[in-house]
Amino acid sequence: MIHQFDAVIVGAGGAGLRAALEIPEGYSCAVLTKVYPTRSHTGTAQGGVCAALGNEEEDSWEYHFFDTVKGSDFLGDQDAIEIMCYDAIRAIIELEHMGMPFSRNEKGLIAQRPFGGHTKPKDPNNPFGERVPVKRACFSADRTGHVMLQTLYENCIKKGVQFFPEFFVTDLIVQDNIIRGVVAIEIATGEIHIFHAKTVMFATGGYGRVFRITSNAVVGTGDGFAIVYRRGIPLEDMEFVQFHPTGLWRLGILVSEAARGEGGVLRNKHGERFMERYAPTIKDLAPRDVISRAMYTEIREGRGIQGPDGTYYLLLDLTHLGPEIINKKLPEITGFARIYLGVDPLKEPIPVVPTTHYAMGGIPTNVDAEVVIDDKGTKIEGFYAAGEVACVSVHGANRLGTNSLLDIIVFGRRGGKKMAEYIKERDFAPLPKDADEWTRKTVERLLNSNGKERVSRIRTELQEIMMDKVSVFRTEEGIKEAIEKIKELKERYKEVKIDDKGKRFNTDLIEAIELGNLLDTAEAIAYSALNRTESRGAHYREDYPKRDDQNWLKHTLIYKNEDKEPIIKYKPVVITKIPPMERKY
Repeated sequence: MIHQFDAVIVGAGGAGLRAALEIPEGYSCAVLTKVYPTRSHTGTAQGGVCAALGNEEEDSWEYHFFDTVKGSDFLGDQDAIEIMCYDAIRAIIELEHMGMPFSRNEKGLIAQRPFGGHTKPKDPNNPFGERVPVKRACFSADRTGHVMLQTLYENCIKKGVQFFPEFFVTDLIVQDNIIRGVVAIEIATGEIHIFHAKTVMFATGGYGRVFRITSNAVVGTGDGFAIVYRRGIPLEDMEFVQFHPTGLWRLGILVSEAARGEGGVLRNKHGERFMERYAPTIKDLAPRDVISRAMYTEIREGRGIQGPDGTYYLLLDLTHLGPEIINKKLPEITGFARIYLGVDPLKEPIPVVPTTHYAMGGIPTNVDAEVVIDDKGTKIEGFYAAGEVACVSVHGANRLGTNSLLDIIVFGRRGGKKMAEYIKERDFAPLPKDADEWTRKTVERLLNSNGKERVSRIRTELQEIMMDKVSVFRTEEGIKEAIEKIKELKERYKEVKIDDKGKRFNTDLIEAIELGNLLDTAEAIAYSALNRTESRGAHYREDYPKRDDQNWLKHTLIYKNEDKEPIIKYKPVVITKIPPMERKY
């Protein structure tokens, strides 16, 4: 079946919905989503969305800009970061006017709280001197992403955006560097659909399921990354994978940074507040990469707590906060601890470990969300990306908490505006013959395979090797071991067999295609991590423990090379106002 829309947006999280709201009346817009829209991953974001509103104390977008550049370990592009931080104030007020129910302070203004890595100068006359935490995160209790998603979805329904829920996009139709649409499987029927479009945006979210322990939902299989990688479009900075310090022990379910923003502290088996050793100024509100490494160091040096299954954890202590804060400002977080671990945060600390959380790298774009494919700024006409799947790059080597929700609304909007301009000026590029060929052949191969391999076995082995060798601490030997394992798994994937041979709601088939996406995404992560022989932000090489600005102050671009090793190229980091300096907290 062939559909035709002026704009097709893949993904119904915050970035995709915010873009859809910019498509003008009189032009058609379709939003395709693998899940029902209000189940998109934006809904799991808990702690807040940042903007220098100054509702609780003096603040400035320039302070936010400095924190984001520093948090990125100076790999973020400063032109994009400036746009995001400056536009944050307008973006939050716009959400408020759309109906987003923010928590309020005593004055009736949007309430704000501290978050990791967000600071202001202790002395305003010395902006590069000592800094102290600042209340910059706007929030809705600890369900900020949930209410943001609902608000944007309601506004899209009001506007008449057409949704295609449970449509699994499998391929991008691109020819001569001009976008022509996408191919999708309708999960309910198994039918293959072609969406012919003037313009396409990928807002498909992250790839956390590449790793064993993750805060990501089971749908986070890196589909957008893998599709463009397979189509010869590069991925940028894939070596930078964020591990959030506080995932529930064994499960990885997120315990938001909001818990530490409200005063929670991390403790080891001796009851010590160990972050005082690693970030003496801002302690438990240090950036996520700093805290994750500190936690693993505590465990390695024997100060972790061993569980009955032999794994280790540390403690997040909220007991001193009292029921007023815990029950009113952190109800979801503390509910998770009670339900999944049987721990009452009012009376005892929560067992936590770092969990795979966020992709700093992704599809390379400019500040208007237009996809670019090289260091010269060459675009794929009509193709856009926003949100976690995109790399603007505002997060560089490490994202600050609350900047993800800000990223999706700022660059989702900018991308939507550019799409609106594009569809007014262009006609539909013709569809190539057999536009659905890759999808059709892949489905046929998987349905007819008599191989002996199982999806679950290959996926588990991939997640284990990535967690063990390409997570918080990395070495050349370990990454090479992971690469060899990925090669082996890709060969075994060719012999995957599924049991369900039907069409309707064939989740066996969907999971098999997702596994191929996980393998391609893991390949891009591992090769990029092996190539970067320095430590920067979330990428920590024990064999190269120092940051190396002379050789590595540049972005990685990795290109798929069929059955050979990927090709790696580079593009410069945009530095406008803040020169690289030592990153201390």
